[in-house]
Amino acid sequence: MHKLYLLVLSALLWCLTGVMANAAEVGQAAPHFALPALQGDKTHNLKDYQGKVVYLDFWASWCAPCRTSFPLLNALYKKYKDKGFAVVAVNLDEDKAKAEKFLQDIPVDFTILHDDTGKLADQYVVESMPTSFILDQKGVIQQIHHGFVSDDIDGIEKKVTSLLSAN
Repeated sequence: MHKLYLLVLSALLWCLTGVMANAAEVGQAAPHFALPALQGDKTHNLKDYQGKVVYLDFWASWCAPCRTSFPLLNALYKKYKDKGFAVVAVNLDEDKAKAEKFLQDIPVDFTILHDDTGKLADQYVVESMPTSFILDQKGVIQQIHHGFVSDDIDGIEKKVTSLLSAN
């Protein structure tokens, strides 16, 4: 019985270690993605954003903090897009219509992708809404941000401008 317990515990720890080793963490290359735009047929890849600072945002239509973040992120995007900044928001709703309704209420100019299966969110280990990753020009994760309140935008802008000026 004792050996069986140790075997099960060892297997569980090995599985957890494997999951944690694949988690998206600061200092690591961001996991690759190829996802369709929420509207239209275009597929977007992470490599499309090489050379840009990217704010990669995972969100859902039911997410109250997302309603706060979208207008502020849109203003940040407009301010820095010509300097090499991109916002890529990955919607996790299974029902596209819910995301489209959200965007009718809160329209934005940045890229909206759709991950209805949640596979990309699993790769990035998204556990709360919204969860965002700031990537540098080489696609390396420089910051991870969980949740959102309006005061957060100042710190996000500071990180983005720091990365933009580092190039």
